[in-house]
Amino acid sequence: MSESIQLRVNGKTISVPSGTIVAAAVAMTGETRFRKSVFGQPRGPLCGMGICMECRVTINGQLHCRSCQTLCEEGMEVRADE
Repeated sequence: MSESIQLRVNGKTISVPSGTIVAAAVAMTGETRFRKSVFGQPRGPLCGMGICMECRVTINGQLHCRSCQTLCEEGMEVRADE
């Protein structure tokens, strides 16, 4: 059985299994817009391997982090759709 960790996604505290990627944690909250394009259109994960850059979120204040390539950490603060 895997260990659980807690993080915050858009201000909501969630618990996920250790080893979960940030994109999955964001999706678990029901959020579908991970960011906005320069024209304001909603964007979300597309390739799932860090190439398309559509899954970028803010993690612990750092902008443009690829959520499909980042593992969740205890106490992490994630902001999507900024």
